[in-house]
Amino acid sequence: MSLSRPTVHPVEAPPLTQAAVHGPRVRMKDVQGMPGTKGGLFLRLSQFVFAIISVSVMATTSDFRSATAFSYLVLAVGLQSLWSLSLAFVDIYALLVKRSLRNYRAIRLFTIGDGITSTLTFAAACASAGITVLIGNDLDKCALNHCTRFETATAMAFISWFAMSPSFLMNFWSLASH
Repeated sequence: MSLSRPTVHPVEAPPLTQAAVHGPRVRMKDVQGMPGTKGGLFLRLSQFVFAIISVSVMATTSDFRSATAFSYLVLAVGLQSLWSLSLAFVDIYALLVKRSLRNYRAIRLFTIGDGITSTLTFAAACASAGITVLIGNDLDKCALNHCTRFETATAMAFISWFAMSPSFLMNFWSLASH
């Protein structure tokens, strides 16, 4: 009996694509300090605490309105405290529901907001430091003014900015890796 057998013809393999050569794209891990992590929550709370201390110390002085830089410091650090507190609530929510904040739009909003508030805080702290040095060292009017309180409020603003910098850099890094 003569049965026909199927014939197998060799076929060339299709060329490899970029994904096949380099492997599939892997998402970046959540690094501590990014939004939605315990490190990010710690940074936000420390930003908030130091900003509130700065506002409180400056607002309790009777003559902080005598220099525009001090008024600017109160405004900038007040905005910083509101921004940091609102993002701390977002971080708390993300931690409670175990959700990662890797949405591109959310990261972009966090990055832009952190960039604006950190720039305002840094500029206000630098201006206040300059006025404090002017009052204390150049004019020798610390007896008439609250130099210690001005220096404390300025130092707390700088510390708040130092706590803001890692948050901004982490958000910017995450935004750039998308």
